[in-house]
Amino acid sequence: MPAVFVCRAGGSGLPIVLAAGLTRAASGNRLLLPLRCSAARRFEQTSVDLTVAKKSSPRALWHPKFWPAWCGVFVLYLLSFLPLGAKQHVGAWLGRLTFRVWGGRRKVALRNLEVCFPHLAPTERRALAEENFVACLRGALETLHAWWRDMKPGYEKSVVLGLEHLRAAQAEGKGILLIGAHYSIFDFALPLIAHYLKKPGYMYRPNDNPVIDGMIERGRRRHGITGAFTKRQTRQMLNFLRDGGEVWYACDQDFGKYCDLFVPFCGVPAGVISAPSGIARESGAKVICVSHLRLPDGRYEIAFSPVLEGFGVDKQADAEAWCGFHEAAVKRHPDQYLWLHKRFKTRPAGAPPIY
Repeated sequence: MPAVFVCRAGGSGLPIVLAAGLTRAASGNRLLLPLRCSAARRFEQTSVDLTVAKKSSPRALWHPKFWPAWCGVFVLYLLSFLPLGAKQHVGAWLGRLTFRVWGGRRKVALRNLEVCFPHLAPTERRALAEENFVACLRGALETLHAWWRDMKPGYEKSVVLGLEHLRAAQAEGKGILLIGAHYSIFDFALPLIAHYLKKPGYMYRPNDNPVIDGMIERGRRRHGITGAFTKRQTRQMLNFLRDGGEVWYACDQDFGKYCDLFVPFCGVPAGVISAPSGIARESGAKVICVSHLRLPDGRYEIAFSPVLEGFGVDKQADAEAWCGFHEAAVKRHPDQYLWLHKRFKTRPAGAPPIY
């Protein structure tokens, strides 16, 4: 998601930013480092369970060094009690505030929009950037709802497109790799997607702070998730897929030196990883792209692509296919993508830097 679902600034990182004054854990829940999975044996095997990734005794978690983090968790928990509609209003106010005070990320968003939408006037791009901040802060509060509150209102307000593609893939009895991206509803998307899955799982990077990590992962796994995998659990994730599991993986961010391909995204060469191709090839899973957006009328849209046939044979073609799907979704709702991320930090050889 995700993603936010699992990402540096979002996924679930942005809700933590709301308590940034209380804890440095606001550095965010970064998306797991990319997987070079041409062979699963390259990765260290670790046990898979649904406990918090960071092993800390309950007594250790109450050490004074974690008190700021606990304060942050308490603040976020209190905010989760706001009705979903109130979260939207508060998120809009916070979004406009952070747009004005968070200068570094404002510059990143404006630069991303400048290179991706050069046809827009500067005033239009600035207005779009501000709406993007609003969308992301609304998503941060929606994420709190997904972690602690009843998701029935979200299910009732959801529109699902392409469900027939998912059902057809499920009918074959194979695993399904769901390639997502970092849209603004962040972790709120996880239960909306898992609602239609039979054996849902996801890939993630544990947060460095065990208190924050426990909050995030327990919040995600309360929605019937049966598999959660870090980069060191690739073998188990492949087995999960071979057993018919469905894994959500947001691989659309810039992974720096791990980027081994470049594909066009909104007209700009974007560094990507070939991990999805390796996962599909090793597991035999079907591959479907999924987008998760907030519509202007307040509803949520989950869209599944047709199965990407032949995925895993040509990693360049694979990357162009899943990037193309998400580019189309972004162009329909350009305020809904995580433009706060330096998406084009890694550049092709000889290309000038963007930031």
